[in-house]
This record gives sequence, structure tokens and C-alpha cells, in this order.
Amino acid sequence: MKTVIQRVKKAAVTINGGEKREIGEGLAVLAAFGKSDTPEICRKTFEKIRNMRIFSNSEGKFDKSVADINGALLIVSQFTLYADCKRGNRPDFMQAASFDEGKKMYEEFLKVAQSSGLKTASGEFGADMLVDIQNDGPVTIILDSENI
Repeated sequence: MKTVIQRVKKAAVTINGGEKREIGEGLAVLAAFGKSDTPEICRKTFEKIRNMRIFSNSEGKFDKSVADINGALLIVSQFTLYADCKRGNRPDFMQAASFDEGKKMYEEFLKVAQSSGLKTASGEFGADMLVDIQNDGPVTIILDSENI
């Protein structure tokens, strides 16, 4: 599983040019799922994200998590994080999960996030989405489940 985590003042996703889902302060999480991902990897990755101390304390030091500030999450699927650009100019996505498996893992990841007690908004797997992220800092963390 690969994620790009951005600390945000606010973020929103518009799905198929219609419905808009948004959050205030918190984290925008772009998530991609690989062929070997499991529900356990989803849970472990979510806990790492939930407890990551990338919000500032009163002294301006990274010392608080999204849970500590009672922040929100916007979770959007983005299989393109699995792009392999080693050969040629067209990215290869062969390491990404199949559509059905990716959707299953995305739904598992959302279920874990929604059960955390944090306000959670999400995109829609496989939909055409317009993502609006107001990155705060900017703070952007790339997290690969193979490294946690």
C-alpha cells in the first residue's frame, strides 16, 4: 500500500462532476493498493497515519497527530501511485491491485478510518474525481507499507 499524506487546512473531492465531499483541518490521504495488500496492511498503515505527529504544538514543533487535534480525514483512491516509469514514457501500473482487489482494499481502509472516531470523508473508487487540497505548511509525507 502506498499513500501520500498531506496536512491540510481544508480539502474536498468532487465526484463525477457532481457530489462534493469536504473536510476542514486534518489530513488528505491519497491511497493506492498493491497486488499483495491485505486488510492487516490497511489497518497497520491507517494506525501509522492516525498517530503520525505532523501537527505543531504551541512551540511550533511537530508533536501532535490528527487524532490529537480532533482533525478530519479525506481519503481518495489513487492507483497511479503505483506507476513504474523505469522504461519508456508511458507509466506501467502492473504492481497495482486489480480493480476488484483495489476496491476491496479501499473499502477496508475506509472502514478502518470510519471506525476510528475521526470525521472521515472519501472519494469514490474508480470515479472521475477533482481533488482540491489546501496543503498546510506545506507538509507532505509519502508512506509505503513496506517501510513501516
